[in-house]
Amino acid sequence: MRFTKMHGCGNDYVYVDGSKEKVRNASKVAVAVSDRHMGIGSDGLIIIHPSKKADFRMEMYNLDGSEGNMCGNGIRCIGKYVFDHGLTKKKTLTIETKGGLVGLDLHVKGGKVERVTVAMGAPRPIPKEFHVLADGKKRTFTASVHVIDRMFEGTVVSMGNPHFVVEVDDPAAFPVERYGPAIETHVNFPSRVNVEFVKVLAKGHVTQRTWERGSGETWACGSGACAVAVALNAGGRTGRDVAIDLRGGRLAIALKEKDAVFMTGPAVEVFSGEWPTTPGDGR
Repeated sequence: MRFTKMHGCGNDYVYVDGSKEKVRNASKVAVAVSDRHMGIGSDGLIIIHPSKKADFRMEMYNLDGSEGNMCGNGIRCIGKYVFDHGLTKKKTLTIETKGGLVGLDLHVKGGKVERVTVAMGAPRPIPKEFHVLADGKKRTFTASVHVIDRMFEGTVVSMGNPHFVVEVDDPAAFPVERYGPAIETHVNFPSRVNVEFVKVLAKGHVTQRTWERGSGETWACGSGACAVAVALNAGGRTGRDVAIDLRGGRLAIALKEKDAVFMTGPAVEVFSGEWPTTPGDGR
């Protein structure tokens, strides 16, 4: 199986061209290649397919083998992959995902994609599968959960996948690895949830750490950064243009007309190679 490893702000995935490679047991392959000691090392697997609805289709798996709806950092790298590898000459693309259609604008320098702006769309109505108190109409709402030894109040947001945005005093020092998995798997989030621990530094500046469902703490979460901008703006905590600092770098989030969310950030290719696969065990 030919692959390319890429990352957006340190949120790294193994990419496969699905038009050339047939990935059997993709969930098991994701677990195998994601292993940072005995595999390639990544936050998951992304397979790029042809699409009848868009320019390309995104199929993604987290490092635990669970299938994801969308990934903001991952989809930026799809834009770089298809352009840099000659699958398209277009600089404006539409990608089909499980969370809906997503638009990309590619920023090219020296013949290679350097940054990508993702039209993430407006926050979606939150379904009950994302939170037990959701009514299928609200796009954000405040909720509380008690885990381990403390209560967390935050904002539930859907960007095609579920997010819970919580403000803390110091994200860098916060024990994300202790409370992240407890919130992710709380009974109030039937399909689990991505948890963003954030601090507002200024009206246009936020710092964030993310516990991502199915992957644990990642260096960045693009859809999570969008959810943070939506949640904090809804609460009057930030403006409509926000720079968000994550462990792996900075993303620029802009809220436009009708609350459409645009995210701009880097996309980087690390290396390519070949992974030996055996049907049945993912290797």
